[in-house]
Amino acid sequence: MGKLSRKFLVVSGVVVTLAIGGIAYAYFSSTGSGTGTASVGSSSALTIHASAPTTLYPGTSSTVSFTVDNPSPGHERIGTIHLASVDTPASCSAADFTMPDVTANQDVASGNGIAITATGTLTMANNGNQDACQAGTITLHLTSN
Repeated sequence: MGKLSRKFLVVSGVVVTLAIGGIAYAYFSSTGSGTGTASVGSSSALTIHASAPTTLYPGTSSTVSFTVDNPSPGHERIGTIHLASVDTPASCSAADFTMPDVTANQDVASGNGIAITATGTLTMANNGNQDACQAGTITLHLTSN
């Protein structure tokens, strides 16, 4: 390669480098501001299911486990589970069945049958003759906050 060719290549390389460098720095500096929007959903009512696997007799208790259905696409929180009322067979006293409030304080993902880690204790009082309750099924009505 001759001296002219080497000189031409060096000069060409410098010109290309300067051209690219000039393009890379060709902009205006500025500041800016703006706004954006997003929508936030709202809570959905949870459905609480209770299960007491042990048969109750006068003066006994059963552990109650809970699952929750969360129809929301997002997470919900269940706080305290409260026994609001009890449906019993005819002539069986609902007052004979009690359960203290259950503190769950649990985050519940979207979906059905989500297990709650807290359990309750359902008790049947021993109030004399409770024959009307025999072989019956009771329904627990629950609320939460």
